[in-house]
Amino acid sequence: MSRNFLRAETSPYLLQHADNPVHWRPWGEEALAAAKKEKKPILLSVGYAACHWCHVMAHESFEDENVAAVMNEHFVNIKVDREERPDIDAIYMSALHLLGQQGGWPLTMFLTPEGEPFWGGTYFPKDAAYGRPGFTDVLTEVARIFREEPAKVYKNRTALTKALEEQSATARPGEPTPQVPVVVAEKLTELMDPENGGIRGAPKFPQVPLLTLMWRAHLRTGRDEFAAPVTRALDHMSEGGIYDHLGGGFARYSVDEFWLAPHFEKMLYDNALLIDLLTLAWAETRKPLYERRVRETVEWVAREMTVEGGAFAASLDADSEGVEGKFYVWSEAEIDNLFTPGEATLFKRFYGVTGEGNWEHTNILNRLARADAPVTAEEEEALEPLKARAFVERDMRVKPGFDDKVLADWNGLMIAALARAGSAFGESEWVAMAKAAFRFVMETMRIDGRLHHAWREGKLQHLAMADDLANMADAAIALAEATGDEGYVAEAESLVAELDAHYRDANNGGYFFTADDAPALIVRRRTVADDATPAANGTLSGTLTKLALLTGKADYFDRADEVIRSFAGELQQNIFPLGSYIASLDTRLRPVQVVLIGSAAETAELAGAVFATSCPARVLMRVADGKVLPEGHPAHGKGRQDGKPTAYVCAGETCSLPVTDRDALIEELKQARRSP
Repeated sequence: MSRNFLRAETSPYLLQHADNPVHWRPWGEEALAAAKKEKKPILLSVGYAACHWCHVMAHESFEDENVAAVMNEHFVNIKVDREERPDIDAIYMSALHLLGQQGGWPLTMFLTPEGEPFWGGTYFPKDAAYGRPGFTDVLTEVARIFREEPAKVYKNRTALTKALEEQSATARPGEPTPQVPVVVAEKLTELMDPENGGIRGAPKFPQVPLLTLMWRAHLRTGRDEFAAPVTRALDHMSEGGIYDHLGGGFARYSVDEFWLAPHFEKMLYDNALLIDLLTLAWAETRKPLYERRVRETVEWVAREMTVEGGAFAASLDADSEGVEGKFYVWSEAEIDNLFTPGEATLFKRFYGVTGEGNWEHTNILNRLARADAPVTAEEEEALEPLKARAFVERDMRVKPGFDDKVLADWNGLMIAALARAGSAFGESEWVAMAKAAFRFVMETMRIDGRLHHAWREGKLQHLAMADDLANMADAAIALAEATGDEGYVAEAESLVAELDAHYRDANNGGYFFTADDAPALIVRRRTVADDATPAANGTLSGTLTKLALLTGKADYFDRADEVIRSFAGELQQNIFPLGSYIASLDTRLRPVQVVLIGSAAETAELAGAVFATSCPARVLMRVADGKVLPEGHPAHGKGRQDGKPTAYVCAGETCSLPVTDRDALIEELKQARRSP
């Protein structure tokens, strides 16, 4: 039976295509069986709800009856939400790269009925344009080749499938030296934009794992040349158009080199990673700008991105009313009409509003002119009521599309960020938000001991990917530190146990992206490379190290070392996607343990000092009276000093003298993080 099958799906992206004349099917065994039965090639289209060019291709081609007729005649058409099925997206995006093409979305791939890729691209215009062939011409030619020149198809699909299998099977083990984190940070400084921050050139992505790695190198060595690129990037992002100055939150990237013109979609994961990094940088610099951006972004998450039950939604679209950025931009006349002349002059001066505009004859609000000359507290106070009025005015516009599906991996990133930021800034409500989201994921999205990847409108979708389990385990540890509740440590252990049971690569070490019982996949990928989000194999060695310290179980150290060694050879290939892996290596090499002796109430002031100190390799343990640390722990047998709540800072096998003073504890932490 030929029809559009997407109406029964829950993904907002798939539902956007449920009324297309294209006979779309969701990915799965039934779709592959249909292709085999009909002996047709598969047209696989991958995108996501907030993707501007996905919308363009949909309007041009998928809503067009004539284009749809060609698609339906020659292909079994499968539509995939890359956020709901990152495993499918990763496989076929890798195939596109193997074809020598640059990746991006929408991803358009042509597959055999067995799901093997043989050719593809990204966005195709309906008619030939932008140096790209017209989509209908592509469809008819691919269909012709599939029918009339099967040898070409066989050659391509055989080569691509073999290469995909080799990518996952290839092991590059080794033994990284302790100098790797600093050596890589030195190489990264050469890639940084000395004026605007971030990686040189355009477009500009936040690249948080790389900036975090450089920040760690600064804390380890005290070298300012590692800190400057990080603070420069954060300053310019925080004052640029990539930041929503009225509503809070960061867009996914900037299309220019100045952080001015964003691709306006707002993703949960970017904001989680940036909250974390801004908090780390604030803890060292105490820059008011960083605190303000964290607070505003958390407020945005609470106001616009929290769904019923307490979990966090995926994204906000770039488009409204079919126009990219329309919700966010302003004309000078709109500003003049909103304020008194004096207020308008002030607002326009600070937010770069002019008659000619700074983007497509409109104005993206930004404060880039002040990125290197910080706005004073008095100026911020004067701007606050104007921002509030503009926010109310903007809120009456047609809003961008909202993708309210809950993704376990992205929620894990935000839960951890909120737990750490809430602890650093003394905001218990942020920690409460993190706890509520954690409970939602663990109780609603985990069935019979198996975590699932996506949830929407009461329906679970797809077994977890390794990233889901890794990020939720990190979130559990962050909550254990923030709350002192050891139950979170046990939950982190259960998530790692699930990883070991279904994802571990017994031959090469590390973890596969998908479970051993995940259906309808032509290959199980195994990678350490960060993509838009950190890779599970990149983060897990750091998480396993913390678990070893929190539980006293040396097996976790062994597992962390296995992951590190399994991918060490990648350091000789390309360091650019290895930020999370190298940061985890840094944690494994030089963890800083803080042991607090006393009840949670008694040690609250000391804990606050720990949380507000920039020390990303830190592990915090609370030891109530009567509790005994394991014999192998460097703080075993240590207790209160003069009956007061007491802290010990341990680096390696050595612990500090007992500390009872908040300021002294901060100094001990700073000394420990710089240990060789």
